[in-house]
Amino acid sequence: MRSVAILGLCALALGACQSLQPKTPPHLAVAPPPPPAAAPAPVAPPPVVVKVPVPVKEACVPKTLPKAPKYPDTDAALRDAGGAADRYQLIAAGRVLREKRLAELEKVVDGCR
Repeated sequence: MRSVAILGLCALALGACQSLQPKTPPHLAVAPPPPPAAAPAPVAPPPVVVKVPVPVKEACVPKTLPKAPKYPDTDAALRDAGGAADRYQLIAAGRVLREKRLAELEKVVDGCR
């Protein structure tokens, strides 16, 4: 009889264990904290506007510079000259005018630099 009593106690114990329900967690009165806010997306910096100065064209040739003279030693004048002495005088006169003109132009070029 003892064994029947032990067997009965075991069956009762097993039945009691199966009747137990899992316990639910206690209800919290405080709401859980909100999830952390997502970090804001990085904002691109505004574009940088670079102003490049545009060089202004300025004429460095003064308005007072006279036009080129009419040189006397043109091809036609040299062909029409009466002789070698006349041609030589035309070439010499043209050279004097060219040297004066070159001196004026050199002053202007030096001023432009």
